[in-house]
Amino acid sequence: MGASTSRGRPARVPAPEPEAEATLDLSQLPPELLLVVLSHVPPRTLLGRCRRVCRGWRALVDGQALWLLILARDHGALLPLARSCLPPARDARPCLLGRFCERAPIGRNLIRNPCGQEGLRKWMVQHGGDGWVVEENKSTVPGAPSQTCFVSSFSWCRKKQVLDLEEEGLWPELLDSGKIEICVSDWWGARHDSGCMYRLLVQLLDANQTVLDKFSAMPDPIQQWNNNACLQVTHVFSNIKMGVRFVSFEHWGQDTQFWAGHYGARVTNSSVIVRVRLS
Repeated sequence: MGASTSRGRPARVPAPEPEAEATLDLSQLPPELLLVVLSHVPPRTLLGRCRRVCRGWRALVDGQALWLLILARDHGALLPLARSCLPPARDARPCLLGRFCERAPIGRNLIRNPCGQEGLRKWMVQHGGDGWVVEENKSTVPGAPSQTCFVSSFSWCRKKQVLDLEEEGLWPELLDSGKIEICVSDWWGARHDSGCMYRLLVQLLDANQTVLDKFSAMPDPIQQWNNNACLQVTHVFSNIKMGVRFVSFEHWGQDTQFWAGHYGARVTNSSVIVRVRLS
């Protein structure tokens, strides 16, 4: 018999494995170039993740050069202020400029939940009468993040926030530089059928909570049948004393008719804003 021929399928030839992609090793970059690369990473990621990669990266994130580069590119107007108030280069407090860049405290409202959009959260509250509630505004408040307000009742109701300026990203040398000011503002008003009374007290405190400066306002009451009056109180602390570390923001409200329910002062869009002094 003749030789048999195999008719099975030919064996498959394995495909060549794809070449492994080259991995970029950032540790091989010169420090100057690595700084440029890291400067494009969001500040929160730099502080929360990149700082933990290795000692070298931690030193870069804790240092000043990286953050000055970020400020120069993204917040150029703040760079001269930051440079003039830098702590010593070998300061034991890491990431001072990092926290400043991450939290961006200049020019934003430091008050949390200013309009009651989160209920009474973030406020230390003292309920008088029937206490505080949150309602829709009777009149539009310009620039408010929410058209809602806190409404007091027939006995004095009180709310307070204490802001830690260092936690917000401002370091002591900057706070004591004489180059910033603190602008405070509050809106208050009444419903048409009930008058109200209102009081504001803002205090600048040192590290031991000692009062260094204060502003208080107790305007004339709004009378009944007032067409839903809405007023603003403002004040600027322009000559800030050395040692200020906290801001205490506190206000009160009640109605003038002493009705059960919530007919008292309507407060909203409270603000504490740190600004660069123009002169």
